[in-house]
This record gives sequence, C-alpha cells and structure tokens, in this order.
Amino acid sequence: MPAARAQDDSRGPIRLAMIESLSGPFANTGEAVFRNLLWAVERVNARGGVRLAPDGAGALRDLQLVRYDSKGSNEEARSALRSAIDDGAHFVLQGNSSAVAAALLDAINKHNTREPQRRVLFLNYAAVDPVLTGERCSFWHFRFDASADMRIAALMQVLREDKAVDSAYLIGQDYSFGQTVLRAARREIARQRPDVRIVGEELHPLGRVKDFAPYAAKIKASGARAVVTGNWGNDLTLLVKAAREAGYDGSFYTFYGNALGAPAALGDAGIGRVLAVADWLPNVPTPQSQAFYEDFRKRFPNPQDDYVHLRMQLLVEALVQSIERAGSTEAAAVARFLETARVQLAGRSGCMRAADHQFQQPLVVGRMQRQGTPGVRFDVEGSGYGFAVVRDIPAAEAELPVAGCRMRRL
Repeated sequence: MPAARAQDDSRGPIRLAMIESLSGPFANTGEAVFRNLLWAVERVNARGGVRLAPDGAGALRDLQLVRYDSKGSNEEARSALRSAIDDGAHFVLQGNSSAVAAALLDAINKHNTREPQRRVLFLNYAAVDPVLTGERCSFWHFRFDASADMRIAALMQVLREDKAVDSAYLIGQDYSFGQTVLRAARREIARQRPDVRIVGEELHPLGRVKDFAPYAAKIKASGARAVVTGNWGNDLTLLVKAAREAGYDGSFYTFYGNALGAPAALGDAGIGRVLAVADWLPNVPTPQSQAFYEDFRKRFPNPQDDYVHLRMQLLVEALVQSIERAGSTEAAAVARFLETARVQLAGRSGCMRAADHQFQQPLVVGRMQRQGTPGVRFDVEGSGYGFAVVRDIPAAEAELPVAGCRMRRL
C-alpha cells in the first residue's frame, strides 16, 4: 500500500483529529476534552515525540492535536471526519455523545472499506453506550471509558449499602446513551437492591431544556430518596440546580456530577448526597495520583478549567505505545498492537481487551464533601467542594463479560 508507506515516511507530525462540540450548549464539555488531550500530547512531545524506528533521521515524530467542531450534530461530525481525513489525520478521537460516536463509527467503517490506503482508527474516550463494544463493535474502534453498564454496576455497589434509600427516580437524556442508562439502572437496582422502589422514570430532550424546574418538582413530589442520572454538561448542571432550588433533599447517583458546574450548583445541599463514578478522581489517596493532579492544575490554573480525565491520558499513552510497537501509523498495523496495549500513569493502570476493544481499568465512586474534610484535599473548580473516594473498584471487579460483539478482524 504505497499511500500508507508514504504517510509513515513523512517527517511531519502525526495528526490526531479531535471531533467534538466546540460550540452550542455542550461547548464546555468539548473544551474540557481538548485541555486533557492537549496536556497528554504536550507530555509526549516534551519527551521527544513518537519513535517510529529504533534509529535514523526522522524517526521521532511529534503528535499534533487538531480540533474539529461537530456542533453536537451527527451530520456536522461526519463532515468534520471528512475534513480530518483530507487533512491527513491518522487517528480520530471523540466521545461526548454516543449518538455522534455511532455516526462516526459507521462512517469510519465505510471509509476504511472504500479507501484502505487512507484508513483511520477511532479512539473513543467517553461515548459509553454498550452497543459500541457490543453488537456494533468494530476492529477500527477502541473505547477507553467504562461502558454505561460498568458505570452503573459500580454506582449501585454504593447504593446497595445506602439503607436510607428506599425509592429512586430515574431521569436521563432522550437518546441512545440516556435510554441505556435508565435500562441499566432498572436492571442493577433489581439485582442489587430489589427493595428499592422506582417511583419515577423520565427522558427529556438532549440539550434543549432550559428550565428543569418542572422535572425537579416531579422528583420532589415522587418522594424519591435518590435520583439516578447519566446526564452530562448543562443538562446535569441545570437539573441539580433546579433540584436544589425546589428543596429536594435526596441523593444524586450520577455519572458526571463531579465537575462542569454541578458541585457549585448544588452547594451545601449536595454535601454527602451527590455521588459520581469515574475512572479516577483527584482525591484518590496516593502520592502519584495527587502529583498528577497538581501538575494538571499548574498547566491549567483557572478554576473553570479543572476537569481531569486520567483515561484520556492513558488513551494517548496507549496509542503512542502501539504506534511505536508497530513502527507505523498505518491504522491496521497500529490496531493490532492497540488490541493488547497495557499502560500505566499516576499509579493507575489499564489494558485493552482484544475481544471487543473495551479498555479495562479500575473505577472509583466519590461522594461530595466540603474541601478540608477527611479524604478531600482537593476541591472542584474552586467551588470549595470535592469528592471523597468511597469505593475504589479494581479492574478485575469492574469488568463485565463480552456481550454481543462478533468482531471482524482484518
């Protein structure tokens, strides 16, 4: 494949195309991703870049992170993908929105079949719909976040022990991911806490609700002692703010309640009652973890920029490791090594599962507390509130069986 060899022989940077919402209601989530990926890329380049051959001129190549705005739209994301490929991108990175991820995955599968000389890999850091590593799994797609099923199972380990919760209200965004979270929540509550009654269940339009007061009123009226939600971005911040203003005093079991304005929106009302599941939290009590977080804050000192994703750092490290092992940037060559990548950083580690390309890593559940209380050295976004780790789940325990994937390998 001459075109692929020509790419490898180039002395220019290795292009990583980040396709995200950089405008519109979820622009803050796209910018948070960019900071994380930029920091990871800078770290690789600072140590000399990516080594494509043991010796020889031109062997070291920098990474270059290029931004493309999907505007939260499937069609805009597909257009951005075409631009990225035309611009010479080797690897596509996306995650905020499982619907967009599914659209990109379909487009990449088709492109790689039609134009094998310009194949690309899709590295997914946040789109957690299980179908992406299930029925729609692909040799060209790798997910570095835990699936929605994995996250819910981890959250429910904490709910299982919270005897104050006897009823729950399920609410989510009305698209594939939000629907998946509600289904998984029903299943896990029935399995782990069958005594908990589900007293309400609701899906709302994605990114279009400006006033969540009616939803908050229904939650309060239901008598639910806990809300379970996969909401993210403004849909989460506005929901928790409306709940606080309505006087709701139950718990929130969330996927993303640990940043992007949610802790500040809740204030003291969230102390002890908001839980979040993640691959890592700043208050993981190890020196390596704390040093990692402090380095990020030195690079991005503004409080509003404080949202760190260790999995995005591991993603870039796994990609670099695989490129170097392949000695190539050709997508299929890199994919074969990425399938078995093992990486570690800041005292945490993870490995890719070849069977479905689902990354396996520890998960943590944190509970919101005031900064300075035991286990909360660091706050979130200068809010004065942080998350104490209440459950650190090893990768082997967080792992779920392969489900529905019948991957076609090259």
